[in-house]
Amino acid sequence: MEDKMNNIILVPVDFSEATDNASNQAAEAAASINYEVKLLHVIDKNTKAFLKQENLQNESIDIRMQAIADELSTKFGVTVSFLTKEGDIFTTIADVAREIGANLVYLGTHGKVGIQKLTGSFALKVITSSPVPVVVVQKRKFEKGFSKIVLPITSDAGPWEKTKWATFIAKEFKASIEIYQLEGEAIEAAVQTMTKHFEEEGVKYSVNVASKSGDFSQKVIDYATSINSDLIMIMTNPDTNWTNYLLGSYDEDMIFNTSQIPT
Repeated sequence: MEDKMNNIILVPVDFSEATDNASNQAAEAAASINYEVKLLHVIDKNTKAFLKQENLQNESIDIRMQAIADELSTKFGVTVSFLTKEGDIFTTIADVAREIGANLVYLGTHGKVGIQKLTGSFALKVITSSPVPVVVVQKRKFEKGFSKIVLPITSDAGPWEKTKWATFIAKEFKASIEIYQLEGEAIEAAVQTMTKHFEEEGVKYSVNVASKSGDFSQKVIDYATSINSDLIMIMTNPDTNWTNYLLGSYDEDMIFNTSQIPT
């Protein structure tokens, strides 16, 4: 969080149903917290192949992006602009997020696949490359941002990373943090450190403890569903040098949860 942020939500667009949904949810959230929305289409080999197949020029991408921006701006009353840039989605999205000082990236998943297939494994690669939180949304709509954020704690690894981003998002959306933790002394100590910071920052929170038995990822989803949470917040697992992030089956269960809660 050391880089300057400019109250911008970045939304990668590949003209699919999934990214259309993400654009709408991002614009609605932006309206509630006074942010701007920046739409991004990365012109890569897939885009070029599509343009050639359809006998279109690069300008057609700008026309489609402008139409989406205008529609969102009118519908939600927010400033929406767009950017097209040649590159690779796995690096360019992250680069643009840094360049424009984006606070969040909204990414759609499931639904009809677009030019760049920004779903499934492609989405996971985009998530792990992002320098800022990525909100993955499905078809289910959640209006006006977030109010209850479930924060699962499975270990004492990286408590500061989890705490600072949870605090940031909670304060931006005026949301409460609902900690859902596994049992264990080390985890309990980490949670105490986190909640102390929440108290200092004026973030509302609650703590709930889950037993170690059973599928924890399903327990998290069930808990989030039972309290009508509108966001599950996880941190991808850092590698040993803390610069790259990896996703495991637990993370994928959260991201593609069947309750369609944004993650």
